[in-house]
Amino acid sequence: MAGAGIFSVRPSREAVRLAEKYGYLPYITERYILLLGSVEEAVQLLEANEEPLPETIRCNHCRIDCRKLAERLAEKGTVLARIPFTPYGYEVVESRISVGATHEYLMGYYYVQDPASMLPVEALAPRPGELIVDMAAAPGGKATQILQDTCDRARLLAVDISRLRLRALRSHMQRMGFTNYVALRADARKLPEGLGADRVLLDAPCSGEGVIRKDPSRKRSRTLADILYLSRLQRELLRRALEIVKPGGLVVYATCSTAVEENEYVVSSVVERFDDAEVVRLDSIPGAPGVVEYGRVRFPEYVKYCRRLYPHIHGTEGFTICAIRRGG
Repeated sequence: MAGAGIFSVRPSREAVRLAEKYGYLPYITERYILLLGSVEEAVQLLEANEEPLPETIRCNHCRIDCRKLAERLAEKGTVLARIPFTPYGYEVVESRISVGATHEYLMGYYYVQDPASMLPVEALAPRPGELIVDMAAAPGGKATQILQDTCDRARLLAVDISRLRLRALRSHMQRMGFTNYVALRADARKLPEGLGADRVLLDAPCSGEGVIRKDPSRKRSRTLADILYLSRLQRELLRRALEIVKPGGLVVYATCSTAVEENEYVVSSVVERFDDAEVVRLDSIPGAPGVVEYGRVRFPEYVKYCRRLYPHIHGTEGFTICAIRRGG
């Protein structure tokens, strides 16, 4: 198992050169080289991050037939194209108006959401009647998707520490017509052990290294010390997630980051503490396998069952998803 030494990074001359060229902190470009295994592929990722993300939406099929939504928006000059790896995802090919200001948006017919961000709920596979906990739920993208996937028939506990962001979550729930939830302002690390949730989603607070295409300030806004702090927080949250899910239940851990320190390291560190926790395959989720080797560090083989999305390969933001099941 990898230890804290994973956070020790000394940028190479090539990493410093790339950092200067693309505007990053050097420790990030060095870690891209370690992650991808070559300078050439690291450059491909850096180049992909220079391209802005296309605008995408998630059709709320519980309120409108998605073909009808596409027709209605087309009449207003908004052209949609299906995203092949998500059932209700559409790319906005062109639009004469903001997709966040249409009548259809206000009616709750869709949610503005990046495609990679739709995949954790697909991995979670919520079912009607289940008790589901979203541990970092606001502003509501994945929380509304959980209720959409069950057409408001799951029982959702939506937890977030931010009062302001929970206000946004409640607004989205009302707009999209979902009612079968409780919004709880709390530190999710303090949820009661033994809560007995059927499924738990932890879209963890992270560095946001994967959203550079959307927010270029992330190239320089997080230090290695920030990554260390976030990794510790993520481990604490994931431990609690595994403590509140019932035997046989599923926890999905996700970050909008490609950082190994926030993903495979977190997952393997926590799973090793539980005798009955198992990382499970995500064959239905697109992406590359999890990283088993990172520089001189080797993780347990099971982390390869995680799924990674990269801007230069999959055309999305950077994202990582892992699913963990507690023994029944």
